[in-house]
Amino acid sequence: MLLWINGPFGGGKTQTAYELRRRLPGSIVCDPEHIGFGLHRTMPPALRGDFQDLSAWRHGVREVLGIVLRKHDGPVIAPMTLVHPLYFAEVVGRLREDGHEVRHFALLAERGTVLRRLRERGLGRGLKRESFAVRRLDDCLERLREPEFAEHIHTDQLPIAQVAEHIAGSAGLPIAPNTDSPLRGRLRRYATGLRHVRFD
Repeated sequence: MLLWINGPFGGGKTQTAYELRRRLPGSIVCDPEHIGFGLHRTMPPALRGDFQDLSAWRHGVREVLGIVLRKHDGPVIAPMTLVHPLYFAEVVGRLREDGHEVRHFALLAERGTVLRRLRERGLGRGLKRESFAVRRLDDCLERLREPEFAEHIHTDQLPIAQVAEHIAGSAGLPIAPNTDSPLRGRLRRYATGLRHVRFD
C-alpha cells in the first residue's frame, strides 16, 4: 500500500511521514522530492524551475514507486506536495491504474498556521528562506480543498502523532502506540526537521 501524504509546503508532510515510519511496522519512506533534486543538480541553476514540470520527474516517480510497491512487503510512504490536477493524475492516478493500492491524504491548515510553521523552520531567516513555499501557499491550499484531493485532514489543532494515527486508522493499518513524552516528541521532530534541511 502507498500512503501519499500531500499538503502545502510547511504543512507537516515530512514530520507525519517519519512518525508513520516509526510506528508502522515494516514501513518505509520514499520521498519523490529527491528525484526532483537529482534532476535539478544535472541542470545549471539558471534553467532550474519547478521540477514537477519535467515529465522525467513524473515518470520517474511513478516508475520508482511502482518498483518499491512491487518488491517491498510493507507500507510505502510518499510525502510530497502535488497539486496540479494533470500531474496528480499522471502520477497518483497511473499508479492506481497499474494496480497499486494508493491511499491519498491532504494535510490542510489555515494560512496563518502554515506561515507560522514555515517561519519556525526558516532557521533564523524566517519566511525569507521559505519564499518559494510562501509564493505557492495560497494556490496549494485552494487546490487541495478540491474533492479530487481527498481525504482531507485539518491539522491546525492536531499534533503530528494524532495525524499519523488518523492516517493509519483510515488506511486500516495497525499503528504502534505513541510512547514519546512531550519533550522526546519535540526533540524527535526537531531532529527530523534538521535532517531534511535543503541548502541548494
